[in-house]
Amino acid sequence: MQDQPKITQAMIDAYDEYTHLTLDRRAFMNRLTRLAGSGAAAAAIAPLLAANSARAAMVADDDERLEAEDITYPGEGGEMKGYLVRPADAGEKLPAVIVVHENRGLNPHIRDVARRVALEGFVALAPDFLSPLGGTPEDEDKARGLFGALDRDQTVGNAVATQAFLAGHDATTGKVGVIGFCWGGALVNNLAVADPELDAGVAYYGTQPAAEDVARIEAPLLLHYAALDERVNAGIDAYRAALEDAGKTFTIHVYEGVNHAFNNDTSEARYDSAAAELAWERTIAFLKENLT
Repeated sequence: MQDQPKITQAMIDAYDEYTHLTLDRRAFMNRLTRLAGSGAAAAAIAPLLAANSARAAMVADDDERLEAEDITYPGEGGEMKGYLVRPADAGEKLPAVIVVHENRGLNPHIRDVARRVALEGFVALAPDFLSPLGGTPEDEDKARGLFGALDRDQTVGNAVATQAFLAGHDATTGKVGVIGFCWGGALVNNLAVADPELDAGVAYYGTQPAAEDVARIEAPLLLHYAALDERVNAGIDAYRAALEDAGKTFTIHVYEGVNHAFNNDTSEARYDSAAAELAWERTIAFLKENLT
């Protein structure tokens, strides 16, 4: 059996820079080749750094415990697409949770996360925030490239519209929380600023809102960060100070020794099961405390 290629922190940092800052694959592969020592080694390592949608879901898409469907609903100035999941045996109305994707769009992994949320006793809706651009394409690189074309204000407006849609849905109690990852974590923070009706927000390694906007936040927040994620973590101290100064309810957890996207089990090099499981336990407890 061939040995697993050695993946260094410098390689992970290069991938993070590529996926979040430059979007220049040729420059990334050249840098990875230098770090790995050869083009062949770089070619073997690159798929381990990337997310792989072919990896098995934690909850099957045909799990009989759930009812799941692709839906459309009103956004801000246009139609939104989304994936709605709820427990099949729910005998009463349930609180709702918006599940916000990374900068890869509404892909199989995020659908899986929505199913995990629903199994915890929530109505879960994973919106496709690329809906204004036609929806999430299958090609991950194409999907990632579309995010720069999104209108920021419209995107936040679509998040507010999603909260309103779920609050008024026949299957929900009207209580709505949100959980988001990476790009989605940043959107959680921005939604909390924009929507005083939001009941709870959980942001995984999301960039922070402007300090002057923090006073507008009403929802309690749970903020998960990866200790090795220097790019996102640069804003933690200012965010913490602004939240404290404004008297907001929040908890920050920084998970030692793990990278950005540590929760994404489809990314072999960056996923950390211990951190992911602890963060998930904290997330579900927080949502149940604030939504039920």
